[in-house]
Amino acid sequence: MRLVFAGTPAVAVPTLRLLAADHEIVAVITRPDAPQGRKRVLTPSPVALAAAELGLEVIKAARLDADATARVAALAPELGVIVAYGGIVREPLLSTPSHGWINLHFSLLPAWRGAAPVQRALIAGDRELGASVFRLVEALDAGDVYADRVFDVPPDATADVALDALASAGAPLTAEVVASIADGTATARPQTGEVSLAPKLSLEDGLLDFTRPLDEVYARYRGVTSEPGAHTSVDGARLKILAAEPAVDVDVLAPGAMAGTKHSLLIGTATTPLAVTRVQPAGKAAMAAADWWRGRREGESTVVGS
Repeated sequence: MRLVFAGTPAVAVPTLRLLAADHEIVAVITRPDAPQGRKRVLTPSPVALAAAELGLEVIKAARLDADATARVAALAPELGVIVAYGGIVREPLLSTPSHGWINLHFSLLPAWRGAAPVQRALIAGDRELGASVFRLVEALDAGDVYADRVFDVPPDATADVALDALASAGAPLTAEVVASIADGTATARPQTGEVSLAPKLSLEDGLLDFTRPLDEVYARYRGVTSEPGAHTSVDGARLKILAAEPAVDVDVLAPGAMAGTKHSLLIGTATTPLAVTRVQPAGKAAMAAADWWRGRREGESTVVGS
């Protein structure tokens, strides 16, 4: 088929590469170059880089406006495929490809409609994740579902690890749907069940509340790692928590109280402590949490959030 593909982050790249092997990608739509790193150097998106490597035409658009619609229409695509583009497809672009658009979404719809489905699912403590390929409509992630697949979540998987796994597994699922649309055998079913929403995460969503039980604290840590990042505050300064796990065979600590071990920093919760193994203090490089703890000066706080 003649496809137009829209996507931006690295999780969209496996689907782009797989589809490009079997179909004609007439254009790839992605977000404009964005500043990256401390020097804020303008950098193409992972999808833009992959498309350039594949020799595909790239349309960089912050929003899918009349200009983007006209450029796509001139290419006469048969189907649009979108994976984490970061913008809304509206009419008339929605109807520009003769078969419309399909979307690979990283949840079992109608659960977790929105920009951060994996992150919100992990924060909520879901034990299953999934991917759905559905027909794109103007309502948020509400179209009929062509195919979906369930994935068990490793108990220590963070959001970035889970997203990478779903991106790899979702690519062949999307390719199967494209093939079925091409040969006329595709069928889709309406979404059924309880709708839940997954709005984009903010920096504040990464704040760990150590007055909550360990399972809730650890679930939030997993859901916000690595973006926007888990953090707490010590003596009024932000402390990023880069790596952590449930502590085993240690004494209970008061919520927010800290204690060091040879290999980790323990932080008390409402139940058992969280073992933090890597941190990044404000204005400093990432380091082992045990080293950060040992380097603290006498009189500094021993309680997070202070």
